[in-house]
Amino acid sequence: MSLNGINERIAKTCEQFGRDVADVQLIAVSKVQPNARVADVLAQGHRLYGENKVQEAAGKWPDFRDEFADVNVHLIGPLQTNKARQAMELFDAIHSVDRPKLASTLARLAQEVGACPDLFVQVNTGEEPQKAGVLPSDADAFVAEARALNLPVKGLMCIPPVDEEPALHFALLRKIAERNGLTGLSMGMSSDFETAIQLGATHIRVGSAIFGERDYG
Repeated sequence: MSLNGINERIAKTCEQFGRDVADVQLIAVSKVQPNARVADVLAQGHRLYGENKVQEAAGKWPDFRDEFADVNVHLIGPLQTNKARQAMELFDAIHSVDRPKLASTLARLAQEVGACPDLFVQVNTGEEPQKAGVLPSDADAFVAEARALNLPVKGLMCIPPVDEEPALHFALLRKIAERNGLTGLSMGMSSDFETAIQLGATHIRVGSAIFGERDYG
């Protein structure tokens, strides 16, 4: 697959389900990818990227931003509270706000800095004990809490369980977003982004299908 191939599939899916292609943003997940591959996708004109770790992004994106000023980088992996300040400097959006302590830390830093990245609340739609995210039953209260802290909550994010039908999780996330007046839906990855678009995704996260397989060795 390639960037063009993914964009073609997005356009086709949007047309099929009556979505405006401008309402679906493709996050190219560049975690663990060599800089040469990222540079190649940047050269093709793509400007929205996703990283899982603050440390890795810090070693990669400041240099790329010098060359490509209009690049947007989103944190899509878990965020430790002690890395929150660095994350706020590095990222244009954070998709993994998942606990009160992190929300209050971000709010305090936003007051200090006078700015805050766009935020997405991560919902653990599968209620998996090993996975981050607020439980669906706690999502409304947590969104209200984050808003009371004046945090710019733009939407919700989920990662469905690998062995379950993703559509059920995407539909649940959309329902929670709608009742909280949130328009952003960060959902869908390489294997299921068409389903996510059908169910209202505004941000889809695609990595290896754009860059090639990751080498964790």
